Amino acid sequence: MKLYKSSILFISLTFKAFCFFNGSKDYRDLFENKKILITGGTGFIGKALISEIIKYNPDKIVIFSRDEVKHAKLLEDFNNNEKIVSILGDIRNYESIWLASKNIDLVIHAAALKRIDILEYNIFESIYTNLIGTMNIAKACIDNKVKTALLISTDKACSPVNTYGACKFISEKIFTNTSFPNETRFLVVRYGNVLQSTGSVIPFFCEKIKNKQAVLLTSCEMTRFFITKKQAVEHIFKTLKYGCGGEIFVPQIPSFKIIDLIYVLQKKLGQETEIQIIGIRPGEKIHEVMINNLEVPRTYKFNGMYVILSTIKQHLEETAYTKYGQLLNITNFNKYSSRDSIISFEDFYFFLEKNNILSEKMLNKKKNLRMSDFLI
Repeated sequence: MKLYKSSILFISLTFKAFCFFNGSKDYRDLFENKKILITGGTGFIGKALISEIIKYNPDKIVIFSRDEVKHAKLLEDFNNNEKIVSILGDIRNYESIWLASKNIDLVIHAAALKRIDILEYNIFESIYTNLIGTMNIAKACIDNKVKTALLISTDKACSPVNTYGACKFISEKIFTNTSFPNETRFLVVRYGNVLQSTGSVIPFFCEKIKNKQAVLLTSCEMTRFFITKKQAVEHIFKTLKYGCGGEIFVPQIPSFKIIDLIYVLQKKLGQETEIQIIGIRPGEKIHEVMINNLEVPRTYKFNGMYVILSTIKQHLEETAYTKYGQLLNITNFNKYSSRDSIISFEDFYFFLEKNNILSEKMLNKKKNLRMSDFLI
């Protein structure tokens, strides 16, 4: 009973900051009758955004992606909703993204190459998509006078050690520093692993456990931040609501030990299997950092988020986060690391159960997967 009381308290505190979607009018002004462009919109987070934005009666949602098969599947999934417009294109091509962003009110930039270990061997490709593609989007937004543009970034961008993180770090700079003195309001969200996303490690671990094979783990000490799909979308919406331009918004979320995830899945599946340590892969960290010590002095804690201000210009006008938030102090908050935010095995198990991460559908999501298919 004590365990479940603790878990319930944890879940309550976690979701207090990330309110459930309830048709609230808080976000209606962001989307109602607006023209919205989502790059990489056929992906996991793109589809999650469409599902929620469509509830607020937008004028249209333009999906920009280079995979025609995914476009067809997305239109089918949304019953060929007339508000959803499908555009084939590549963010590497400025003309394509310029045409797609004409007369658009809001751009959400989710397109990226994300496989850390693969990109270590394909640096040019990462630069073309993750850097030049982001530059194209920023320039197109300025040229077309788009009101707001938001970049979906990653914890890998903070103190980067790999190609993907380095490209995302510069992509963040493109958005935060391009916000001045242009008319477009450029914003960034930075968060960790979305548990239900494409490439989730859970089905890979499950397949090994079910087949009584050794589960491959890079390090027993490895930790990661985690966020649910619903929380990720909510965080994006809150950023759009409170951002003035040039900020990076980071959610206050917990972290877990990767080895605890394996133990949770073993418990759920009723199987104990060997855990084989294989060592760090190219570009990996043991712990992730979402706010480093140089960012702390210009970071506010506010409404379940951290708001990192731009390095080149501070907002002189009063904002919600400067008025009601708390400026962090480097003496008692050195950095925001997954090493320091770990929840217990019991609370992690309860969290996964509560959010249907351990459902049969999720546990059986994919077959014939390899460790290299996943980035944790």
